[in-house]
Amino acid sequence: MGVDAVTAFAPATVSNVACGFDVLGFALDSPGDEVTAVFAPAGVTIDDIIGDDGRLPREAGRNTAGVAAQALLAHLGERRGVRLTIRKGLPLASGLGGSAASAVAAVVAVDALVGAKSALDVLLACALKGEHLGAGSAHADNIAPSLYGGFVLVRTPNPPDVVRLPVPNGLTAVVVHPDLEIETAKARALLGDTVPLGDAIRQWANLGALVDGLHRSDFALIARSLEDTIAEPRRAPLVPGLATIKKAAADAGALGCSLSGSGPSLFALCQDATIARRVAAAMTDAVKAAIGGEAQTYVSAISPRGARVL
Repeated sequence: MGVDAVTAFAPATVSNVACGFDVLGFALDSPGDEVTAVFAPAGVTIDDIIGDDGRLPREAGRNTAGVAAQALLAHLGERRGVRLTIRKGLPLASGLGGSAASAVAAVVAVDALVGAKSALDVLLACALKGEHLGAGSAHADNIAPSLYGGFVLVRTPNPPDVVRLPVPNGLTAVVVHPDLEIETAKARALLGDTVPLGDAIRQWANLGALVDGLHRSDFALIARSLEDTIAEPRRAPLVPGLATIKKAAADAGALGCSLSGSGPSLFALCQDATIARRVAAAMTDAVKAAIGGEAQTYVSAISPRGARVL
């Protein structure tokens, strides 16, 4: 006997992780988005979106979750349609992978509803079509950790080649979301198409060192590697007081601090949860001083669990 409705949760993610522009990402325990899927006669429609203050498109072809669901149904050759209800647990334009989480939750819910049991790389490819709509480009550094969980490196998004990286015991993330919004597509436009060779060399040296540091639980090496020479310098003007906030994190004991995705959220990685709580307080104070308003702060282990049916 089939089910009438399926709800899936997909977690927030930190992408880029300083030196891994468009290739590194990790999943948080929370927050996240939920999508409920029910059968419909044909096609994909969106019944409701909760938590977006009416700002996201209700037309399925213009919504990341709707596009992802359509892609999966087409891949499966499924003639039945679905209706989606989206609950946004993630703030909009926050740098926490909100469009990715909605797309991932949609494909996981729809796949479970129709009983397809698709492989993760199929779900990733379909979710990526929704993310392309939301972010303006097909990069999987939010999609992959939201779907797979853990800390991942996306070697290629299409065809999917996702490398799961080890997470040292104790490694804890702090994420602070200031009272700002930055649209991913606009933030990407600041980067241009070329980077100086010296910046690229330093970036891939840091990326290689970070991966090695994760494998060997070498926190000192991880700390030296959490440097972004490509995206952060060009996006820094979008986040007032960025240097001051990063210094507050370092002074409180963080291994490193940078923009989460395209910002405005900032993340820090810490050696353990005790340090992370201290870093969270320091970063929150620095964000309030530099930007004002109310910041949302999360302290989370790197979640080994990705999207799942509730």
